[in-house]
Amino acid sequence: METRRQLRWTAAMAVAALLALPVQAQIAVKNQGFVPFSDAPIHYRSDDLHDPVAKLQQALASGQVQLRHDGEHGYLKSVLDLLKISTNSQTLVFSKTSFQFKKITPELPRAMYFNDDVYVGQVHDGKVLEFVSFDPMQGAIFYILDEQKQDKPKFERAELDCTQCHVAPATRNVPGVFVKSIFTKPTGTQMAHSPTYITGQESPLSERWGGWYVTGTHGSQTHMGNVLAEDPENPTTIDRAAGSNVVDLAKRINTGAFLDKGSDIVAHLVLDHQTQMHNLITLTNYRARIATYEHAEHDKAAGTTSALTAEERKKYETPAEELVRYLLFANEAPFTGPVRGSSDYAKDFASIGPRDPKGRSLRDFDLNTRTFRYPCSYLIYSEAFDAIPEPAKAYVYHRLLEILTGTDQRPDYARLSAQDRRAILEILLATKPGLPDEWRSFPIRAQK
Repeated sequence: METRRQLRWTAAMAVAALLALPVQAQIAVKNQGFVPFSDAPIHYRSDDLHDPVAKLQQALASGQVQLRHDGEHGYLKSVLDLLKISTNSQTLVFSKTSFQFKKITPELPRAMYFNDDVYVGQVHDGKVLEFVSFDPMQGAIFYILDEQKQDKPKFERAELDCTQCHVAPATRNVPGVFVKSIFTKPTGTQMAHSPTYITGQESPLSERWGGWYVTGTHGSQTHMGNVLAEDPENPTTIDRAAGSNVVDLAKRINTGAFLDKGSDIVAHLVLDHQTQMHNLITLTNYRARIATYEHAEHDKAAGTTSALTAEERKKYETPAEELVRYLLFANEAPFTGPVRGSSDYAKDFASIGPRDPKGRSLRDFDLNTRTFRYPCSYLIYSEAFDAIPEPAKAYVYHRLLEILTGTDQRPDYARLSAQDRRAILEILLATKPGLPDEWRSFPIRAQK
């Protein structure tokens, strides 16, 4: 049984888990190979988890909640309800990028649903539901849930050797997630001799969503979604026009087989942003913990107490600087026209964000020239962001304040207008708990 479950996970989701680590952080485990980040200070194999799926499993075990099973979608509806994931977050992927690839075709795509912290995947007539759930300290944690009706259904953490198949830079070498875009043949496999794109907010629309269905309008802009690559002699030739501005998938798939009828383009944009945002938060967390741990161990061995050196600080300041740039969408590929979704996803997403006294929220969309009206990631409110350890978190906050107050005018942030900076600063001052004292003193300084 355990071997079967391990094999189920070994190819993972289109939003896939990748792990990598320095050799000294690896340990050998019988029949598992190397287990990433299992040593101090990360202890990735620890059962002390506080991600949403772990919390749901605890509630199930105590009898506080129950999972409901139905004949059409198994446990999916119940799981989404308990994890507070909207069905209109549905994105459909038809490339064979899952271990259950035999059941995935352009006619029967895999459905994925997500919120700020959890990703859920279901294959039509599949054996298990797949989960990536973000723990505040440990990053991506991987689970499966048997689709067959059980007396006591249980989320099981995927065996760590499964992740060894997904070691790559796409998650920045920490337990994380990514979105892949490929030139997809009618069989659902990748066209030979064609590139693979890892999608983030910096990706131009023209390189996004190959192997995915995408519903909504986007004007004259084109992407790779909704169409197939059919000419082996020209592997990157696809009919982008045929895949553009698709609002109804009924002619392509049986939409009644899914919880929602579409694969909303706005949900795709959010997914593209937050996957790499998650990875950068985890990377900064890990690097800070490793740097301070190694420094403390050195001091302990030497019998001294010393401050971190500039070289040691650089180990976490480098990813923290990248996190700040990504958080503020400094590298976002601009839109050349308006983007509109096919469902109420954008409305529902925006409705749950905290708002300042002027009614503004970081979850408000722009969708004309960029994704968000106020370009600062809503994941700044996440438990994972709050769990970034000191001194890395202090560095991130200080850099944010420098940029938002206009002290930092480097070209990296040229796309942030003075109005953008001021609005984001005011929103965060009004809505973000736990800001450092230097932030709280800003309005006083500004009035002098």
